[in-house]
Amino acid sequence: MLESLASHAAILLMLLLVTIAVSTVLLVVLFKTKNTNRELSIENSQLLLQQQNLSAQHETVQSQLTEAQQTTLNFQTQVQLAQQELARTQADKHGLETRLQERDQRLEQITLELKQQQQTYQQDTQRLQSIQNELSNELTELKTSLTEKQQHFEQQKKDIETQKQQLKTEFSNLANQILEEKGKSFSQSNKSELDAILKPFKEQVEGFQKRVNEVHSESVRGQAGLAAELKKVLEVGVKMSDDATNLATALKGEKKTAGNWGEVQLERTLQLAGLMKGDHYETQEKFVDGDGNRRLPDFVIKLPDDKHIIIDSKVSLVAYDKAIAANNELETNAALDEHVGAVKNHIDDLSKKDYSNLVGMRSPSFVLMFMPIEPAYIEALKHKKDLFNYGYDRNVILVSHTTLMPILKTVANLWRIEQGNVEAKEISERAGEIFNQVCLVAERLQKLGNTLNTASKQYNETVKGIAGKQGLHGKVERFERLSNKVSKSMPKLEANHADIDYDRLDLIVESVSETETPAKLEQSAEEPTQ
Repeated sequence: MLESLASHAAILLMLLLVTIAVSTVLLVVLFKTKNTNRELSIENSQLLLQQQNLSAQHETVQSQLTEAQQTTLNFQTQVQLAQQELARTQADKHGLETRLQERDQRLEQITLELKQQQQTYQQDTQRLQSIQNELSNELTELKTSLTEKQQHFEQQKKDIETQKQQLKTEFSNLANQILEEKGKSFSQSNKSELDAILKPFKEQVEGFQKRVNEVHSESVRGQAGLAAELKKVLEVGVKMSDDATNLATALKGEKKTAGNWGEVQLERTLQLAGLMKGDHYETQEKFVDGDGNRRLPDFVIKLPDDKHIIIDSKVSLVAYDKAIAANNELETNAALDEHVGAVKNHIDDLSKKDYSNLVGMRSPSFVLMFMPIEPAYIEALKHKKDLFNYGYDRNVILVSHTTLMPILKTVANLWRIEQGNVEAKEISERAGEIFNQVCLVAERLQKLGNTLNTASKQYNETVKGIAGKQGLHGKVERFERLSNKVSKSMPKLEANHADIDYDRLDLIVESVSETETPAKLEQSAEEPTQ
């Protein structure tokens, strides 16, 4: 188009030059022909007028050409800017679409993970509920069984006492009756009658003696085969007796040995209840009291919420052994008094140590005193009825294996429940974090959509500036007709429309929200803020 304008301008210039040349020739001819001054003046005036007209036309054409060139340059600049803006917008759009696809995929993955976490949480909750129900049923069955056994035992005891009294009465009556009958018989009978009475008895005795001899012969033959087995059993019994004697001697000899043995028995009881060292209890853990003195409780049972129960093992065997070996009731009572006194000394010693007030100890105000020898524990309580209250008043609770086991089982169940609560809390916190991440992705997608809308609006405004009714295309359209070197055509530009489905994102967020309880959503939302 610029070349076409230049060619038109050149033609006009040529015409102007030709005109000037012709005018010059005419002037020369006029001068040569020496026409009259008037004619020359008129022609000269006409030529001057024509020259002025041609100059004015030349200036007009030159001005139009300059304007056309400036318009063309402006148009080219606007076209280049529009193309650059279009390319940049398309690149941004492509990048945003790619990021949007990636975010969609990530959102779907997070939603799937959240559903899996929710299923796992529900399964764990059901499992914990099942365990709790089983433990509750087991506890109920044990209580019922214990009650039934206690009732059965009491009934058997009553029946035995009743039968014993009945047998005693019947035996007394029968003995009196026999004595009366025999007395009457001896006073009224003679020697012949006595012989008649004793003869059947003599025959029965002879028959019984014969049978005894036969049984004795058979037993001698049978005992010959059992001699070796009886010898082995006797040897094992002797060895067990020696071991028991050695153990009793060791326990009675050194307090340290007896204490170690009692601690071993107590630790076995803890392990039988399902408690693990390090996780649920500690042995000989170091503490200090208010005066800075070091204290070493035998066992510290850990409870949830950093609480503790203290158990100390005490073995009291010397006096109890004397009570067992006593020959009469007086010696037995004296030995049992000594045994109860030893137990009271242990109680007083534990009470003075005041383990429950040690630094760092969160324990109830009492200490459990474990007596590993169950019969010694029972005999002490039977002999001294208020022995348990004596310890209770001094914040010391007497326990044995039988009475300690339910307490330890309760502790083990508390730890199982605590572990279930910790796992449920971790699952809840994890679900809250995932939900927060989903919300964050949704917020970023919302910002991305706003950015896409802004880019789309800018693109539409640029298209409108080029292809609209008052756009550049309408202004330069005539250049296409003026130039014969136009080889390209203006592409059809259309406004872009945002087709992002924001409703779908809202539905995803709502579906995720429905899987969480309101309380946990508030908790998970508050934690990142804090």
